[in-house]
Amino acid sequence: MRKIKLIDNISGLQLFQLIKFTVFLIISIVFTKSHLTRSEIGAWEMFLFISGLVSFFWVTGIIQSLLPLYHRNRTYRKTGDNGTGKSPEIFNAFLLLSFFSLLIFAIGHALKSNFSVFNFSGNVPYLNLLLLYVLLSSPVCLIEYIYLLNNRSHRIFQYGFYTFILQLILVIAPVLMGKDIIWAVYGLLAVTGLRWVWLIILLRRYTEMRISAKFMKEHFYLGLPLVITTLISGSAQYIDGIIVSAVYRDPEWFAWFRYGAKEFPLALMLANGLSNAMLPEFSTRTQMKDSLAKIREKSKRLMHICFPSTMVIMLFARWIYPRMFTPEFQKSADIFLLYSLLVIPRLIFPQTIIVGRKKTNITLIAAVLEIALNIPLSLLMIKWGYNIVGVALATFVVYLISKLYLVTYLWAKMKIRPSEYIPLKIYALYSFMLGLLFILIDHRIIDIK
Repeated sequence: MRKIKLIDNISGLQLFQLIKFTVFLIISIVFTKSHLTRSEIGAWEMFLFISGLVSFFWVTGIIQSLLPLYHRNRTYRKTGDNGTGKSPEIFNAFLLLSFFSLLIFAIGHALKSNFSVFNFSGNVPYLNLLLLYVLLSSPVCLIEYIYLLNNRSHRIFQYGFYTFILQLILVIAPVLMGKDIIWAVYGLLAVTGLRWVWLIILLRRYTEMRISAKFMKEHFYLGLPLVITTLISGSAQYIDGIIVSAVYRDPEWFAWFRYGAKEFPLALMLANGLSNAMLPEFSTRTQMKDSLAKIREKSKRLMHICFPSTMVIMLFARWIYPRMFTPEFQKSADIFLLYSLLVIPRLIFPQTIIVGRKKTNITLIAAVLEIALNIPLSLLMIKWGYNIVGVALATFVVYLISKLYLVTYLWAKMKIRPSEYIPLKIYALYSFMLGLLFILIDHRIIDIK
C-alpha cells in the first residue's frame, strides 16, 4: 500500500485508463483464440462500437466541463460546497448524465423496430441489451472523477483494478467454457451493475444531493460546445468505423479494421489522463504560469516514455498481430502502424489550456475543421486505392491539422507561445524519428515479421 500512496491524481487517472485498455485488449486476444467465429467477434466489436458511438460525446463533454467548474462557478462561487463539506456540483453532473442516458435509452426503444447502423450487414447485435448497457454504463464514468476531484488518487487505481479484473473474468469465462458470445455481454452488464452500486455509495459520501437548475444550466452552457466538439473531433475512430462499415458492408472487414484502429495504448491513456487531470488547474488566472510550466514538464516526461515505446511497438507490429490474434488479422497491423503516428499530435496539449480557460467554442471550431476534412479525405483515400489503410491515414492528417489550429489560436489570441507548454526541441526530434521509422517500415526497408 505504500506505493499506492505515492500515486497522484494524474498518474492515478493514467493508470485507470491503462488498466481499462489492457483488459479490453486481453478480451480481444482471448476471443480470437477461442471457438468464436470472426463474425461473432465482429458482433461483439459492433456492440462496443455502437454503445460508445451513442454516448462518448455527451459523457466526455459533461465530465470535462465539470472539472473546471468544480468549486469555481457562478452558482456556488462563495462557498464552493455550500458549507456542507459535500459537492452539489458532482450530484447535478450525475443528474445530467442520467438524463442523457435515459434519453438515449428511450429514443433507442422508440426506433428499434427499424434500427440499423450505417448499412452494416444485419441488425444491430443484441439491441435491447445494448440499450440497457448504455443506460447503465454512462453515469458510472463519473466514478473516477469523483475520486479525482476529492484528491483520492489511490482510490482511482484501486477502483479500476478491482472492477476491470472482475470484468475480465466475467466476460471471458463464459467464452472459455464454450458458451455463446451473448454470455460475455451478460458479464459486461453484471460488472456495470456493480459499478452502479459503487457510484451510489460515492454520491452519498461526497455529494450534497440537492438539485440546482441554475448550476445545471451553467454546466450545460459550458459543456454543450464540448459535447459537440467531442462528437465531431473525438469521434475519429467512430467516423472511421462508419466509413468502413458503409463502404465494405462486411463484418470481417469491420473486424480487421477495428482490431487495427487502435492507438498505442500507453501513449493514448497517459496523454488523456494528463489532459483531464490538468483541466482544473487552468481554471484560474492566478496559477496560469505555474500550470503552463507543469504541463510542459509533465508532457516532456511523457515524450521520453511514449515516443520510444511507440517506436518499439511499431517495429514489431507486423510480427505481433498474427501471433497475438490469428494470421487472418495480418491486415490490421498496417492500420495500427498509421494509428501509432497519432502520438505526434496527441502529446501536445493546447486543448487542455483552452478548455480549462472555459473557451470551449474554440475547440468546437477545431472540431468542425476536422469533420470537414476527415470524411472527404477518407473517401478519397479509398477511391485512390488505399482501402481501409487510407481511412487511418486521413485520420492522422486531420488530427494533426486540428492540433496546429489550437496551437496557433493560443499563440495569436491568448499570447501563449508554444514553447511555454511544449518542449519543442525534444518534441521535434522525436516526431522526426518516428516519422522516419514509419517510412522505413511502410516501404519494408525494415520488415520484422
